[in-house]
Amino acid sequence: MIRNIIWDVDGTLFDTYPAINGSIRKAVNQLGADVPLKQIETLTRISLGHCISELAVRYQLEEKAIEGVFEHFYAEVTAAECPPFPGVMKICSYLCSLGGKNIIITHRGKSGTEELLSAFGLGEMFADLITRDDGYARKPDPAAFFAAVERNNLKKEETINIGDREIDIQAGQAAGIFSVLYAGSPVNVKPDLIVEYYEDLYRFIQEQNKKEY
Repeated sequence: MIRNIIWDVDGTLFDTYPAINGSIRKAVNQLGADVPLKQIETLTRISLGHCISELAVRYQLEEKAIEGVFEHFYAEVTAAECPPFPGVMKICSYLCSLGGKNIIITHRGKSGTEELLSAFGLGEMFADLITRDDGYARKPDPAAFFAAVERNNLKKEETINIGDREIDIQAGQAAGIFSVLYAGSPVNVKPDLIVEYYEDLYRFIQEQNKKEY
């Protein structure tokens, strides 16, 4: 059975990219560069760090300057502007009803992650959070996934990993976990499953669990 899910946060649990992309654009504009939003959207799909590094090179800006101004603008974003994707709560609730666990592994900080969960009443549905504050190597390194499995006593055969970027898939698969790409277009990886909508993932989990009876 599938009892556990390891979730990414940005672009997977919560629709945060519009706020992130908008804040980056405001930051680079303030620093003197006019960057098309589409360009930023493409770069952040790889990672926020990659986006900032690329923009710094292309527009001859300091990375730390972009980071600092970005953080200023992003701090003004409210949790209400970053809602969970449709179907997330349904899946989380279903796993909890099975006695399973929802776990987060994210590059986001702990306080920001907890703020989002609390704003939408999801906090109690998550058994564990592994954030950048825990100090594990960033994805695609699988260290945080091995830690999640060990400290939550997860059976890998009962666990799936879901994220919207290639690094999420690479990290999960390196840890030996079935990995699902959400609403993404893989280039350098082969996900175990691709879903565009969470209703599809919900049906997939239910179908897999029925096979066990």
